[in-house]
Amino acid sequence: MNKFHRWVHGNWSVPVTSGALIAISFAIKWLGEGAANIRVGPQWWLDAGAHATHTGGAFTLGDVFMLAAAVVAGYGIAAKAIRALTARVVGIDLLVSVAAIGAVIVGNFWEAAAVTFLFAIGHALEAATLNKTRSALAELVAVAPDSAVVMRDGEQQEIPAGQVRTGEVVLVKNGAKVPVDGKVVAGTGALDEASITGESIPVEKTEGDEVFAGTVSRGGFLQVVATGIGADTTLARIIHRVEEAQDAKAKTQAFIDRFSRWYTPAVMVLALVAGLVSGDVVLALTLLVIGCPGALVISIPVAIVAGIGRAARNGILIKGGEYLETSAKISAVAVDKTGTLTEGRPELTDVVVLDPALDRREVLRWAAAAESGSEHPLARPILETAHAEGVGSQGVPGAVTPVPGKGIVSEVDGRRVLIGNAPLLEQYGIAETAEASRAAQGLAAAGRTPMIVAVDDTAIGVVAVADQIRQDAPEMVARLHRAGVEKVVMLTGDTRLVAEAVGKATGIDEIHASLLPEDKLDVVTQLQRAGHTVAMVGDGVNDAPALATANIGVAMGAAGSAVAVETADIALMGDNLLKLPEGIGLAKRTVSVMRQNIAIALVTVVLLLAGVFAGGVTMSVGMLVHEASVLVVIVNAMRLLRRTAEPTATPRSGRTSTPAAQLVNA
Repeated sequence: MNKFHRWVHGNWSVPVTSGALIAISFAIKWLGEGAANIRVGPQWWLDAGAHATHTGGAFTLGDVFMLAAAVVAGYGIAAKAIRALTARVVGIDLLVSVAAIGAVIVGNFWEAAAVTFLFAIGHALEAATLNKTRSALAELVAVAPDSAVVMRDGEQQEIPAGQVRTGEVVLVKNGAKVPVDGKVVAGTGALDEASITGESIPVEKTEGDEVFAGTVSRGGFLQVVATGIGADTTLARIIHRVEEAQDAKAKTQAFIDRFSRWYTPAVMVLALVAGLVSGDVVLALTLLVIGCPGALVISIPVAIVAGIGRAARNGILIKGGEYLETSAKISAVAVDKTGTLTEGRPELTDVVVLDPALDRREVLRWAAAAESGSEHPLARPILETAHAEGVGSQGVPGAVTPVPGKGIVSEVDGRRVLIGNAPLLEQYGIAETAEASRAAQGLAAAGRTPMIVAVDDTAIGVVAVADQIRQDAPEMVARLHRAGVEKVVMLTGDTRLVAEAVGKATGIDEIHASLLPEDKLDVVTQLQRAGHTVAMVGDGVNDAPALATANIGVAMGAAGSAVAVETADIALMGDNLLKLPEGIGLAKRTVSVMRQNIAIALVTVVLLLAGVFAGGVTMSVGMLVHEASVLVVIVNAMRLLRRTAEPTATPRSGRTSTPAAQLVNA
């Protein structure tokens, strides 16, 4: 009974019932040479003259079934038309309703049944295929976990995922879905994060690592403290963003909507004029049918839904149709260096000894001792390396004096230690710095950040820190060019030498170095004035002005950032650089499909109009072609749901050896 109830209220009950009634009508008229087609009543319709399809002056049993088919298929259409009229909207349903009612009035029962039946079956097919274009969203909803295993009162308890409390410890076993956003407090495991980042390779998780709701354990056992539950998880935010984005209209769609509001009434006026001038009612009714802008109206939203859905499945969140259209026009991409082109994790690369009385370990020990009281980001790699080599500082400096733009001065064991650039040494009156300056310049030319170490009045060595260029950075630049981006620009606050080293290694087209945040904004503005549509990729902090000014702001690694998911025009959920050219390429393909769909819709209407005036196109043929064009438009958009052939994933584990050319300043 439940199955029957679902079928009655489903998409296919109306067209199936209408089709069955049409089949019965034909069977009555044709079987036994029409013996079963008994007379039911006299003619009550208006005579359409030479254009009438009804033969004979009686209302027969076959006519009853054909009229019933039209009523079954047309009732819902007429109801929608009336509701639209109450909202002062003249839509497609009204055109079909008027045409069908007109056909009944002139006795063309077959035309009325055919038009409404084809329109109903077209709607059912549209619903089925449109649901397919929204499959990405359905998949995201499906991965949302239903239950969670938590530790309460020292015991494991399985509860609904929505009842987990912030701060509770959740157990994630092999094969289970992670029910919350949180941090690993114990255990190790591998999680499949494809639902969040689009990457199919499981990611190793250990204590301190972030995990996301909806990801799946592929091995191991994790204890996770919940930091985000229910609507406050990354998965929930992604679903919300995709829902909003798929409903957000592109500029082209807004134009089509405005066009349709005028087009539909214009078709009705054209049909009325044609009927009055020619005296042919059937011609007027046929014009109503073939003038339906169904394919045109659906051409844009179906492409946007499919394109944004495909992007979300790949870990790329696009804010809406307008941003997708703009992304297809991107001709210049501006990227921040640190954390985008480079790993954002500086490493100690060189320790140059200048004092022959000392060795490498002694120079590193003095540098670490001076930096142990510093908060500068470049202090960390020096301290970590010193600790790893067993020469880390056991205490803290007596005093630490930062010298902006030059370095720091520390007091260690009663001695003055300087670490910074040549002007710092000159400021403190240290002579004979030529050798140290030459060593520092040589390291800087190799793309590293040199720091001279001096104890009391003697320069004892030079240490250099650098950041590793991402393995996929050169490939990202190459793919951006293949995707049609004319210019890839680097914006960085680092020195020209360091920036040029990165640019040479990655194939960047244009380099802007030593920039303040407002300078980055100026470069983006200059690119826009030169006629470019600019995408800016940054970390959202010092790049905030440029991100806000760019036509498209792109946030990378947004899975752990609620702000980035909500505010970025494009949010790359993973940390894979190759998602950027993939997103731009997908945007271009989506816009191309939109244009193809518009062309299909317009060409169909023009050809049908020509066919009507030339003769040969009836109401039923017109509706058949119209519905076929709608399905062609939807199927064309569904091509966007297929994955592209070019892979985007890069290995998650195991770095290759790092050549000197690939180490640059942080």
